[in-house]
Amino acid sequence: MSVFVLRRVLTLLATLVGASVIIFLVLDALPGNAAQMLMGADASADAVRALTVKLGLDQPLAVRYLHWIQGLLVGDLGNSYVYGTPVASLIAERMVLTIPLAIMSMLITVVLALSAGVYTAANHNKLGDVGVMSLTQIGIALPNFWFAILLVLLFAVRLQWLSAGGFAGWDDGIWPGVKSLLLPSISLAVVQAAILARVTRSAVLEVLREDFVRTARAKGLGKREVLWSHVLRNAMIPVMTVMGLQFANLLAGTIVIENVFYLPGLGRLIFQSIANRDLIVVRNCVMLLAAMVVIVNFVVDVLYAFIDPRIKVHDL
Repeated sequence: MSVFVLRRVLTLLATLVGASVIIFLVLDALPGNAAQMLMGADASADAVRALTVKLGLDQPLAVRYLHWIQGLLVGDLGNSYVYGTPVASLIAERMVLTIPLAIMSMLITVVLALSAGVYTAANHNKLGDVGVMSLTQIGIALPNFWFAILLVLLFAVRLQWLSAGGFAGWDDGIWPGVKSLLLPSISLAVVQAAILARVTRSAVLEVLREDFVRTARAKGLGKREVLWSHVLRNAMIPVMTVMGLQFANLLAGTIVIENVFYLPGLGRLIFQSIANRDLIVVRNCVMLLAAMVVIVNFVVDVLYAFIDPRIKVHDL
């Protein structure tokens, strides 16, 4: 098991290094000059040149990359070009919203998908199966930002049950904050739940054909117990693979959804920083998102060994 985890850790580190190189090179290759953006179109060449030196943008590419990596290792992400405040504090303020939003979306996704997937597999080729699968097909086709607008029109404008946007914060308690994130999390979760439900259905149907399922039923176990206690666990490998990939989609989806609902999260910070050419903020935010995705997939890989011991033996 230790060798298994060590290999995954080495893969994680190599992936993070590769991601950092790609992120740095892509953002550095973007057209435009951050110093020129900050000074304005009417600024003199000397003023722009002085600000370029002050920001360290005149240094060679390799030097700037190594300086950035050194800062990441010690937690010094530099200062924002636009706000003039430490990037770490900007990100920390926004993560208070984005992390709960991603977790809520993932929980809704898992609950809806597993329930729908197991139900449709248990009722294969019946009316319930056809109906739920038709709904998932519609869910896959829906853009999450368009679905978010529909939710606002229904629950905020027409029914007035929830606010159309903004974030109440956590100072007044958990419920006001959760209530503010409810519509955004549903908007993010619906498409992902539709995809995961179809994957769950296929995986459960495949396991249902196994001999041990017939043996369990022959021993007198109920259909529900067999489905949830035996079949679902053996079907979780492909499901968890998709869940790890979907977490990345949820994080990327926050950039759009947070702008639809005017949420002051990490996605909105990235959007504003791109518009302001605040590349140091964009670089660190994207690297953080990439690290979160890699870490989640690392956790999923390790969980494979606990769910299916055959994977652990094979890798060792």
